[in-house]
Amino acid sequence: MFISKRAQAVDSSGIRRIFDLATKIKEPINLSIGQPDFDTFPEVKAATISAIEAGKNSYTVTQGIEELRIKIRAKYQVATSDDVFVSGGVSGGVFLALMATLDPGDEILIPDPFFCIYRDLARLINAVPVFYDCHPTFSLPLDEIESKITSRTRAILVNSPSNPTGYACSQAELDSVIEIAKRHGIWLLYDEIYEAFAYDRPHARAYGRYENTLILNGFSKSHAVPGWRLGYVVAPKPIVTEMLKVQQYSFVCAPSIAQWGVLAGFDHDLSSIIQQYRSKRDFVVSALKDKFEINVPGGAFYIYPRVPWGTGQSFVEKCIENSLLVIPGNVFSNYDTHFRVSFAAKQETLERGVEVLLRLAS
Repeated sequence: MFISKRAQAVDSSGIRRIFDLATKIKEPINLSIGQPDFDTFPEVKAATISAIEAGKNSYTVTQGIEELRIKIRAKYQVATSDDVFVSGGVSGGVFLALMATLDPGDEILIPDPFFCIYRDLARLINAVPVFYDCHPTFSLPLDEIESKITSRTRAILVNSPSNPTGYACSQAELDSVIEIAKRHGIWLLYDEIYEAFAYDRPHARAYGRYENTLILNGFSKSHAVPGWRLGYVVAPKPIVTEMLKVQQYSFVCAPSIAQWGVLAGFDHDLSSIIQQYRSKRDFVVSALKDKFEINVPGGAFYIYPRVPWGTGQSFVEKCIENSLLVIPGNVFSNYDTHFRVSFAAKQETLERGVEVLLRLAS
């Protein structure tokens, strides 16, 4: 049986393997998957049902319904030289962005730790992921980023707040990376899917600061609809045009009824939810800080502790033996020294998970 080298160059997601494992363990303590534990909003559900009943079940235009794009343009105050479109999740947006900005052999700088699709999608299209090391504090290493740029570098990717670390960069840090990209005339790809989950300082903004900036965002986390696969892209019109051509032949369009649903909840007030998640973060950090080396996350809903013994993989295997599902750091990094805990869970689940972690660390 012939299988392409392209397919063989990437492994199946370590996150999904843990997700699959959760279906086989009786009453798992699941702190593994990065999805909100709150339900989507009533107005989103109602609008989606209404769209179904109104027969809005056909394809939309490739770029998404105009009503939703108007909302996105208003949020970013999109300049006339730029445009927006709705993608099949942020993962779909990342795929389209890499397809439109990278040729085989081109390099893209991505952080380590990283969300795994950055590395593997680059490899899938025969581009070269080059890592800039954010350990041990997970801040953006400006000197190293610049030192990694070569004649083949086409883009720098920044994810803030970060998956898996929860690190939220400052505006000054992000502006410094933007200046590096501008100096070298390369793309800045900014994944801000966790934008709403910023706890200690305002979310750092990239749009409008540099013409070759491509913004990736979406509704999975903020509106608790990860299974609906609904993201969006804000970028210069020429690159949007190219990305839409690729979308036509891959995703076709984002799910139609989901677009009508999130349109109704676009402006939902998230302040009470963010306060709850800040409290969850504080609980887990406070409970673990005496036994684990932790950088307090400024955003998202992850904590990325250093393992107290062994490797990330061996420690997580011991967690799984105790029905606790977390993700080993080697899924997100070239190092196997940490593990990821999602605190997007009910308080009772967090308490059970913390109890297991403290017992294993002793």
